[in-house]
Amino acid sequence: MNATAPSRWRRTVNLAALTAVAVLAVAGCGSADVITYDLPTQSARYSFEAETNGVKTVWEYMSDRPTKPDAPTSQPCIADAIVKDPGMCRPEPLIFLRYNLGLDLDNTAKADGTHRVTVTGYYQDRLSKPPTVTELRVEASVDGGKTWQPAMTKADGQNTFTAQIKHPKRDEAPGGVGLRITATDSAGDTVKQTIPKAYQLR
Repeated sequence: MNATAPSRWRRTVNLAALTAVAVLAVAGCGSADVITYDLPTQSARYSFEAETNGVKTVWEYMSDRPTKPDAPTSQPCIADAIVKDPGMCRPEPLIFLRYNLGLDLDNTAKADGTHRVTVTGYYQDRLSKPPTVTELRVEASVDGGKTWQPAMTKADGQNTFTAQIKHPKRDEAPGGVGLRITATDSAGDTVKQTIPKAYQLR
């Protein structure tokens, strides 16, 4: 995809391609059957969206056309291998989220109490100088996403945060618990991920 002027760029993809995004998302490359696109030389803020099975992720980040490649020799840009004359390549600074929901073997958590969830932000390995996740907010819903309540969240290591989620009684949340996480890094990049049904209560 070519962009002729700096502007908000929105694109929706299937989350099945999200794994490919983690490996193949690059900027400044020609187009092919991978997620590649050209950018204008001016820096601009972009938005990238993915959704599947009700789980929606929205990234916002700053980017521009690279003037030099930013990919380690041990992990070269995939477009170099499959795109003729791809130009300068680099991965985009997308924040990805890894969860430890602290669930039992049946993927449930105890109702009527406080439950701890750990969320870690990370970047593509090929990003040579990733930013640091500086802020992360967790919200929970027990009514299918109609209302959201903030959870007490604190930093718990580099790019890692823990949240204390208050669970109602099981019959007060028959649809389980939904999570909405918003993270911001030191470069001003953000990600918001909404999981309408993260787990059930028992």
